[in-house]
Amino acid sequence: MMKIRRNQMLTIITLIVLVIFLYWLNAHRHQNGMLVSVLTKGVILSLVAVSMNLLNGFTGLFSLGQAGFMSIGAYTTAILLIPVKNLDGVYYMNGISPSIRAFKELVAASPQAVQILFPFFALLLGGLLAAFAAALVGIAVLRLKSDYLAIATLGLSEIVRAIFSSPQFDQITNGSYGLNKIPNFPVMLWGAIPSLITPFIIVAICIVFMVMLIKSSYGRAFKAIREDEIAAQAMGINLFKHKEMSFVISSFFSAISGGLLAMYMRSIEAKTFSITMTYDILLIVVIGGIGSVTGSILSAFLVTAAKEWWLRFFDQPLVIGGWHVPLFKTGFRMVIFSLLLMTVVLIYRKGLMGTNEFSWDRLIARFTKRRSAKGGAK
Repeated sequence: MMKIRRNQMLTIITLIVLVIFLYWLNAHRHQNGMLVSVLTKGVILSLVAVSMNLLNGFTGLFSLGQAGFMSIGAYTTAILLIPVKNLDGVYYMNGISPSIRAFKELVAASPQAVQILFPFFALLLGGLLAAFAAALVGIAVLRLKSDYLAIATLGLSEIVRAIFSSPQFDQITNGSYGLNKIPNFPVMLWGAIPSLITPFIIVAICIVFMVMLIKSSYGRAFKAIREDEIAAQAMGINLFKHKEMSFVISSFFSAISGGLLAMYMRSIEAKTFSITMTYDILLIVVIGGIGSVTGSILSAFLVTAAKEWWLRFFDQPLVIGGWHVPLFKTGFRMVIFSLLLMTVVLIYRKGLMGTNEFSWDRLIARFTKRRSAKGGAK
């Protein structure tokens, strides 16, 4: 009982410190632009990584279609949120669909309360559209297994990307020209929660939902399917029903992440959601640990910080005593990043967290053990 209370207190204190830090960072965001960028992108990628882990790590379905569902959420959110006054500047080639313009003008003329809540509606609609598409596609592809499922979902992702960039959809998605002038994250509670904190709250709510799902009877069914489909079916678990549920839920939250990414980037195009993005998400999941939610979250921040911030030093020319170091130039950062990944994978064969979740008891025990070892050495 004492340990439970201690862990609860540590969790509450950590959350309070995090909230205070985010408010401080919001007040000094201009002086800490790179940190703001890394944390925002990291939290967005943590959501799609956890959603991919729900499917790949907890259900055992090797899917590579996350980028496609992210694009559905991103384009839906962007199309709905671009202000009416900016439409002609964005759709400057073929114009926007009259029905979309009429709908957006109706929203712009609606009460202020509706306009405040509309960004969240746009995110939700993007998620629902992705979930609907996943439900239809899942009927066909979820009967496949292993590599065949991966190839099918990867092909689906490329089909979605090709549709969004095709000339036939110019008046909806603006084709290959992409979308820009997308509004940033909205404020919440009438300004009490600034825009910087909004994605953290949305992602936290989504991840908490997935954690509750994993701990429920449905989550136990997902894990049973991952371990042995034949044994799970013998226990009375409907394989297709639970696979479809996992696939749809994962796609829904991937689309939410895509919508948040559109708000963060302020402009998107089809190539943003190429195969490379799926591989990046898979990399985050593997580095964090397949089957670990906290591992995916930790890995998302570490990978983003390494790629976008810490290793930038290697892209800059380096002069030592008048001698220009030849390797220090644009692109060398990714070489170092790849070497670091290889090192991490060799040391942590199952990822940073493996299949474990963060535990205060484990952290305190490890810290205590190290102190005891140092004391014994003395």
